[in-house]
Amino acid sequence: MPQRIDNRIKLRHLSCFLEVARLNSVGQAATALHVSQPAMSKTIRELEEIVGAKLFDRSRRQLVLSPFGEVFQRYAATSLAALRQGLDVAQGTREASVVRVGALPTVSARILPGAVAAFTALQPGARTRIITGPNDYLLALLRGGDVDLVIGRMAEPDAMAGLSFEHLYSERVVVAVRPGHPLLSQTSFSLRLIEAYQTLMPTPNSVIRRLVDRLLLTHGISDLRDPVETVSNAFGRAYIRQSDAVWIISEGVVSNDVAEGQLMLLPVDTSQTTGPVGFTTRSATVPSLAASSLMQAVRDAAAGLA
Repeated sequence: MPQRIDNRIKLRHLSCFLEVARLNSVGQAATALHVSQPAMSKTIRELEEIVGAKLFDRSRRQLVLSPFGEVFQRYAATSLAALRQGLDVAQGTREASVVRVGALPTVSARILPGAVAAFTALQPGARTRIITGPNDYLLALLRGGDVDLVIGRMAEPDAMAGLSFEHLYSERVVVAVRPGHPLLSQTSFSLRLIEAYQTLMPTPNSVIRRLVDRLLLTHGISDLRDPVETVSNAFGRAYIRQSDAVWIISEGVVSNDVAEGQLMLLPVDTSQTTGPVGFTTRSATVPSLAASSLMQAVRDAAAGLA
């Protein structure tokens, strides 16, 4: 028999907990929710008493989630988002024609433009709201109900609690440079040759950073020259076009540039970095009709890449 939820847990407990977890600060969370700091602290203490465990580690300078709190956060956020969606639909106040999409750079340039164009043609009254950023940020928005779905690389298993993934296609990491780059004329290319040039690479919290680090270690590269860490497509594209820098990035980000001859790929085997790209959604919620329509448009656009 399923364990009953303690009826002492109120929405204010979950809302306060999630805001403190998001901001890592009781004071900032109190300001954001327009309550006093003592009231916020009391609410968190009440929730800890109800669940019978500490939700935060208070031994450090900055407030951080305890191991129990990390697990509780994932399910609390998903549950609150599902409740919010249900209330909105029941009351008829949900913006059914607005689809909010969290998109990683790999799909923002490769398949999303065509998919959005097809979706808009089929549903001219619908609006698409696209938010970009690092994967952990987009997943936090998804859990909280601030986006309807996230499109990009699949996250690590420990970050997928309460979420579902639908595979669309697989994609690798590539090494891009400007046309005429000195490395393109090497008769015997080795990835270690990039050590002589500045390198652009994903930030530590990006989905593909672990794959990039493994690729470099496989080729005996441990000391890059003045590396620049960025998830900005616009910056990366502009920077390597005007310099001899080397850009290690997901293939989808630069596929159009390569097809148009504005960027070139170095001849290196990166098959070990291949990984799944697809939808991440909340397991406990059902997509709206508009969101389902956009998802089908994305499937159609990705069909040629599968």
